Amino acid sequence: MLRTTVRDATGSPVVLVDSVSSLSLDDRGSVAVTGSHGGSSSAEWGTRFLPGLIFFNDAGMGKDRAGAAALDLLDAAETACAVVDNDTARIGDADDTWQHGVVSAVNRAAAAGGLAAGQTVRAATAAWHTSGVIAGR
Repeated sequence: MLRTTVRDATGSPVVLVDSVSSLSLDDRGSVAVTGSHGGSSSAEWGTRFLPGLIFFNDAGMGKDRAGAAALDLLDAAETACAVVDNDTARIGDADDTWQHGVVSAVNRAAAAGGLAAGQTVRAATAAWHTSGVIAGR
């Protein structure tokens, strides 16, 4: 299971984890790209470790947008969150999400940091790092 750190276009670190359960308290305030779906159970893991910005796979959205439930749940925790279109990145594969993912939706905290649907994950992390927004931390 992948856990590594890469650098975005600004030179800032980005943590890649195939599963959100691989995050730790050391990741608090970081940018995390996961391969996990954006459902409520994944959001719960996000609230445990409170990254500054976290990406999930939208898993095709699903019934009642269940694949993007993390957006609202993490907004309530003042944590920026974006979901990636499942047609652009493999679920469970953070490196593929980093390399090919395209954002399908963002929460209010992420939008405040310059993220928007249609951005690549790489462009979104660079926008976040240049925005000056530090979500809730």
